[in-house]
Amino acid sequence: MRQLFTSPGSSRADLASAVGLTKSTVGVLARDLIAEGWLVEREIVATGDMGRRPTPLFIDPVRLLLIGAEVGIESVRVLATSLTGDVIACIEDNYGSARTAEACIHLLAASLLKICQRLDARQEVLGIGIGLPGGVDEARGVLHFAPNLGWRDVPFAALLAEKLRGTALAAVPLFLQNEAAVAAVGEMEFNPAPASDPLLYVSISQGLGAGVIVGERLLTGSRGFAGEVGHTVLQLNGPRCSCGRNGCAEALIAMPAMHGSLSEVRARLAEADPATLTAVGSAGRYLGMLLQNLATAYDPGCIVLGGAVVELGEPFLKPALTTLNDYASAASLAPPTVRTSRFGASAVAIGGAALARYRLTRPALQLTDGGATLQDTKTSEEFI
Repeated sequence: MRQLFTSPGSSRADLASAVGLTKSTVGVLARDLIAEGWLVEREIVATGDMGRRPTPLFIDPVRLLLIGAEVGIESVRVLATSLTGDVIACIEDNYGSARTAEACIHLLAASLLKICQRLDARQEVLGIGIGLPGGVDEARGVLHFAPNLGWRDVPFAALLAEKLRGTALAAVPLFLQNEAAVAAVGEMEFNPAPASDPLLYVSISQGLGAGVIVGERLLTGSRGFAGEVGHTVLQLNGPRCSCGRNGCAEALIAMPAMHGSLSEVRARLAEADPATLTAVGSAGRYLGMLLQNLATAYDPGCIVLGGAVVELGEPFLKPALTTLNDYASAASLAPPTVRTSRFGASAVAIGGAALARYRLTRPALQLTDGGATLQDTKTSEEFI
């Protein structure tokens, strides 16, 4: 399956050569995967050769689906995608005044079921991936700390599974990860071109975090805190951060550094308000400093910027890139490649769907920590 994700249209002979299996084995696997809804055959390719012409195989875009979700600070966004990341349906629901973990999980469960009702009855959901705003122990399904919501040590997977008990999604495998990490997986999994390596995804909204992909593997760290770059310190005795420290990157770069909501800051920028221009420019320069530190630490093939603050555009991004380029020039180095997310505001939710595909089609990466597996009824070997 992963070979066809990157090389759609391969024939059975192509696949046998690429993955090191016999043609007869690939033929049996292809037959089963077509029957299960993973693959579809297309028109015969005219090669000019005598004999039977090879039949190309493609990922079936209709029958098997993934669900991705973003648990944000203000709302949840849930969408369904094909196996190749094409969005089929999308909804967003606001929390309202209830911001407890249990209330938000209740709303998430309702949104997941709502998106499921929009699907064709013949379609099957293979997996659910969710991006959360904080450090996550993916194997145990626990959200360690979501500073901007005040949640600590929430058994998120167990609580959500309880809400989905007895529903159409009760037996669907569930995967959780930090929101920046799932966005990074989305940039890798649903990119038709080979992904840059290493790939860093830096998410900047109310909070700030990063997802790190190295050798097509998501770096999570020993406790699930890898990529929490928003809580690296950029300024001694700087402004207070939501985590309790002073001078964190998040306090200097994310929305709290700009003294207003995104809509307020955008409106004041349109009016060329001097104080807002100064605050946004300062946040951009600190972002450039952070990117310089990340470039030095990881030597990335590409840095992807995402999150709501990126929507501020040039007043924020130009100072960031100028600062980054100045640091690189001072060391006589080429600056790293930097681009914005391919998926815009849906990057985390699409990344959630990508996380489900990533885990389900890589059995060697399956998480089964002490029986607290996030898959209840099916193993990844059964899926592929």
